[in-house]
Formats: sequence, structure tokens, C-alpha cells
Amino acid sequence: MYPSATPPREVKIGDAAAFAGTTPRAIRHYHQIGLLPEPGRGGDGRRRYGYDDMIRLLWIRRMSEAGISLDDMRAAFDDARDVEDVLGRLEETLAAQEADIRRQRAAVRRLRAVGSPLGLLSPLVTDRLSHLPSGALRPSDLDALLVTERIFGPLGAAVQASVFITLATHPGLRAEADRLDAADAALDDTVDPHDPQVEKLAAQHCAHHKALLRAIEAAGLDVAEERLFEIYDAGASGGEDDARMSAFEAVTKMPYGFSAARTRCMELTARLLYGDLSAGS
Repeated sequence: MYPSATPPREVKIGDAAAFAGTTPRAIRHYHQIGLLPEPGRGGDGRRRYGYDDMIRLLWIRRMSEAGISLDDMRAAFDDARDVEDVLGRLEETLAAQEADIRRQRAAVRRLRAVGSPLGLLSPLVTDRLSHLPSGALRPSDLDALLVTERIFGPLGAAVQASVFITLATHPGLRAEADRLDAADAALDDTVDPHDPQVEKLAAQHCAHHKALLRAIEAAGLDVAEERLFEIYDAGASGGEDDARMSAFEAVTKMPYGFSAARTRCMELTARLLYGDLSAGS
């Protein structure tokens, strides 16, 4: 005689999960969100799942494999399994996911071609810097470009790249920039904002900035910057479409922790530069 098995009328949650290909934890979550009615309990206080429960679990599993969200599943069951609207939304979601995957693949290709972390910046920025030899850019340079890109977008960071190209190709200017950075770092909270060294350092910053501008013009980088505006206006901005806050709002949210002396030094430098620019216009 062939052995025969008598199907149980009801099963425990572990058996239900095993048959449906899910987990007891997932089934409990379905109960919590109203996707699966909670069945009655047996004499031992444990839930017992019948035929209709198992059918619902199997449909949930198949819909999950198709990418349908739990909320949409609930709506589909409420509407007698009319999933036409659900499928329409799912198709839109999949299209968006495919676009994201394409962008991610393009980012991976850029990282392999350009290197990390430079390749994580927008193409408009990395295209300007990709000709520099390895190690020419310092981590602080890339940090500054990242912040500028967040505040002013790819175009602002691409224009700022002229500074770092110049520093990478002019050792004297780089050495002076390093000296000024060290002097800035020394302007901690123990320094009086009206100490004469603050004004002296501001004047040195102004002179260094002018030297950078001269080197940028001599190398024709200013002409390249003008072409950037044409490229950006033509829509070749690297596909940046993330919503940005205003530049003013972004500046107020980026913490630097500068001391009062360093803040005054920056303000004095800006005044000196603006005054010279006004006088020359």
C-alpha cells in the first residue's frame, strides 16, 4: 500500500511561513498592517492558519516578487484584486529605478576612469581636473569643491577648479597657500579679532588671491571658465537634478567653527578684494 498523508485543517505560523516561503516575523507584520487578517488561536494560545490564510500568503509572496509594495497589495486585495492601477504605479516606479541604475552605473564608470573621490564630483568638475597627475589635488581641495558644488552647483565648483589647477601647477603659489592656511589655523579663540596680525594676514590673503587670478589668466583658464557657462546653459551639466536650497540658506547651514579672529580676517580680505575691484572698474 502507498502511504497517504492527511492534510491538516490548520497549521502553526512556522509551518505557514515555511510553506509560503516567508518568515513568521513577516507574517506578524502583515497582521499589524492589515494585509493579512489575524486568525484565531488554538487551545495552546497560538495562531492557527487555514486554507484561505495560506492562499492570501501565497499571493502576497508572488506580488512581492513582482515588486508590488505592501500598501499597494492591501489596496489590490480591498479592490477584489484589481491591480491595474497598482501595476501602472509599479511600472512608473520601475522606470525610475532603471534611471537610477543607469546613473549609478555611469558613476561607477567615472570612478573607475577618474578615481575616487574625484569621480564622485559632477562630470563638469572632474572633466576640468582629470588631466592633473595623481596626487596633484589634496584632500582639502576636493573637500572644498564638494562644499562649493553643494552650495553653488556643478558650475560654481567647475569655476572654482581653476584655483586648484593653478595651485597644482604653480609650486610657489601652493607653498604660499599652505603658509596662509597654517596662519589661518593659528587664529584660534585665544586671538583678539582686532590684533594687528589679523589685518596683516588679510592683506597677505588679498595679495595671494590677486596672484592666483594673474596665473589663471596667464594660463587661459579664465577663457575655459567662459566656455563652462556655454556648456552649462546648453544642458551638459552632468545630469544634476537634485533639489538645492538657496546659496544663502546653504551657507548658514554649513558649520565651520571659525574663531572671531578668523572670521574678521575673512571679512577684511573680502573688503580689500572688493575695494580693489571697485577701484579698477
